Amino acid sequence: MFSLSLCVPYMIMESHFSKTLVVAILVSLSVSLAPCLVLASTSCKFPAIFNFGDSNSDTGGFSAVFGQARPPHGESYFHGPAGRYCDGRLVIDFIANSLGLPFLSAYLDSVGSNFSHGANFATAASTIRPQNTTLHQSGFSPISLDVQYDEFYDFPPRSQIVRSQGGVFEQLMPKAEDFSRALYTFDIGQNDLAAGFFFNMSTAQVKAYVPDVLNQFKSIVKNVYDQGGRYFWIHNTGPVGCLPYVLARLPVLASQVDKAGCATPYNEVAQFFNHGLKEVVVQLREELPLAAITYVDIYSAKYSLISQPKKHGFEQPIRACCGQGGKYNNNLHCGGKIKVHGREILVGKACQDPSLWVNWDGFHYTQAANKRVFDQIVDGSFSDPPVPLKMVCHRQQQAH
Repeated sequence: MFSLSLCVPYMIMESHFSKTLVVAILVSLSVSLAPCLVLASTSCKFPAIFNFGDSNSDTGGFSAVFGQARPPHGESYFHGPAGRYCDGRLVIDFIANSLGLPFLSAYLDSVGSNFSHGANFATAASTIRPQNTTLHQSGFSPISLDVQYDEFYDFPPRSQIVRSQGGVFEQLMPKAEDFSRALYTFDIGQNDLAAGFFFNMSTAQVKAYVPDVLNQFKSIVKNVYDQGGRYFWIHNTGPVGCLPYVLARLPVLASQVDKAGCATPYNEVAQFFNHGLKEVVVQLREELPLAAITYVDIYSAKYSLISQPKKHGFEQPIRACCGQGGKYNNNLHCGGKIKVHGREILVGKACQDPSLWVNWDGFHYTQAANKRVFDQIVDGSFSDPPVPLKMVCHRQQQAH
């Protein structure tokens, strides 16, 4: 691993030193700066993205299986529901766009999907560790990370069988070589923590099962590697204690609320999870010698929007834009309806200008907030190693 200080330009001042000494210095600098030259040489050309996650990166999987996210979801960009629990685009959408790729089609969506540039296995309400309940009982998806991997495992061989038919089939499926050249992105874990909180577990009890959750995550990444995946972009989990849905429904003492209005006990658990996740990433780098793995501190990027909203152009950091009622505008859900005189009336309406709000519906971020998070992470400022997204295929830059 080279020192970033080596990348600072040197200015060689005129002096009485001989030309021979100057040449020697230049040769020495060219050697020491070689990693910087590698860093600046070539951008990664990812032909595809394969994403695993929950609602923070679901582009339509949950909607395809359990029913479309209702209006006003999607109103700011898609002008209607688009499988996303947001008023518009998600961080994964901005990632795809920055790499010159179209938005990812949900693997579970059979209508109008194009998998030539990758696939999205994420579904809303998913967890890393399978939940021993049904969706109806708990609200958590049965499509946990292991199920998402099972879907992926079957995808490379089946896609090539379909692709071999030619014509439109060839155009809608990735090439065989794209699987080893693709970027594999992960954004999951938030619901594993929320599940414990909403099952009335103490923060200590939730922390106690985090190691098992992380072990299961590690196994999935290794499985993807065994299938040929080499480039990994892994998000940690966000500040759960800043979510309006959590603040409105879980007990929080006044002394447990920080200056940003977030519940510190729940955020501490999120940070505990993230610390463990970072250790897992270090282990994976040692165990997967051909992998380039980037750990992205989404927690800090998101928390900065909430703790310093005006700096980022926001006016409402911890109230939900879409919903109705209560301190956090989240007593009724976004898109919720009630019956009045036999007619359904939308009560979970969106705010007038979502671009001024950080939170969309109590659990998810607005398009504007997602864009601001992306803008913070794309250059590597919140990454380990601290390299931009377009360079994360280079293993020699990995920190240990």
